[in-house]
Amino acid sequence: MIVKDAEQVTLEVKSLENTTNGNKKQSWPLNGEILHTQMDNWDKDSPLNSSNDGISVCNSFPLESICVDRVTLERKQNLLTNFIPVLQSGEWSDIGGRPYMEDTHICISDLGKKFGYNLLNEESISFYGVFDGHGGKSAAQFVCDHLPRVIVEDADFPLELEKVITRSFIKTDTALADTCSVESAFSSGTTALTAMIFGRSLLVANAGDCRAVLSRRGTAIEMSKDHRPSCVKERTRIEALGGYVEDGYLNGLLGVTRALGDWHLEGMKIKGEMVGPLIAEPELKLVTLTKEDEFLIIGSDGIWDVFSSQNSVSFARRRLQEHNDVKLCCKEMVDEAIKRGASDNLTVVMISFHLEPPPQGAVQRARIRRSISAEGLQSLKCLLQG
Repeated sequence: MIVKDAEQVTLEVKSLENTTNGNKKQSWPLNGEILHTQMDNWDKDSPLNSSNDGISVCNSFPLESICVDRVTLERKQNLLTNFIPVLQSGEWSDIGGRPYMEDTHICISDLGKKFGYNLLNEESISFYGVFDGHGGKSAAQFVCDHLPRVIVEDADFPLELEKVITRSFIKTDTALADTCSVESAFSSGTTALTAMIFGRSLLVANAGDCRAVLSRRGTAIEMSKDHRPSCVKERTRIEALGGYVEDGYLNGLLGVTRALGDWHLEGMKIKGEMVGPLIAEPELKLVTLTKEDEFLIIGSDGIWDVFSSQNSVSFARRRLQEHNDVKLCCKEMVDEAIKRGASDNLTVVMISFHLEPPPQGAVQRARIRRSISAEGLQSLKCLLQG
């Protein structure tokens, strides 16, 4: 690349400014404006940059610096945005310390094809879900069987997936209410967490305390929030709707604040109205996947009783580096949860976005500064001196 001397460029700019076309001066874009445009595009396109902290740009930068910055930004942008996920999925379940298995899960590589929906030239949509039942498995199995079809049959599928998934959770919940009124065996409830991957987009929907965690170069990114009565936001919503929290339970009965089913519990829900303290409406999180995103872990709450989000990512990452077998990794995580004393049902679904295992290398951690007081230093000195 040939770059003109900065002084020569300045003279050329002045020359152009003095040249008129009729009564109007020639338009000449400022180099700083070009760079700002590049930075704006980068901020919009990349999920890894949520702010411009640490980046300062002004119009007085030398031309050489601007050119180098532009090239660097364009290369980095292309590296991230040209990423195409190659999906591998695995799953594993265990009854854990419970007398009955109430978890269920689903993995569908092509949601449209599964239910005979022709997406024409659209990319396939992969669908994964974990459903953790309570009071029986009937509600969890019902939602697992019906929710995917309800999503596909929505009039806005696949164009407005965020609206579609929210409506489908609520519609499936209503259908479960109708079934409960006919068959009392379905009088139970379930939490639900689903993940949809289409192109480079990942959409997670959660109602309850299952959890989805994304590994981004070994750092855990939580894709969902646990809906428990201890959550301040959930408690505020519950109390505004006439509910209450007692001993950490919703209305003294449930350990979650969002779930499908539970229509048999008095005061929790009113059919056709979103006025009860227990709701089926999911919280959504949408991200654009890049090359730095390695895999997604979805687990029922029994997993998170003994794994932190970061611990689960670190554990899975080490196992994938050893054998790169996603299903085996899920089994090893469930086995490890049992060794750690997990007392609940255990279900793990994992989706890898690469054919290769995660790269070796230390994960960047935040530095923790440690200090000792003058008194403590003196005490240590005395102890060492005897």
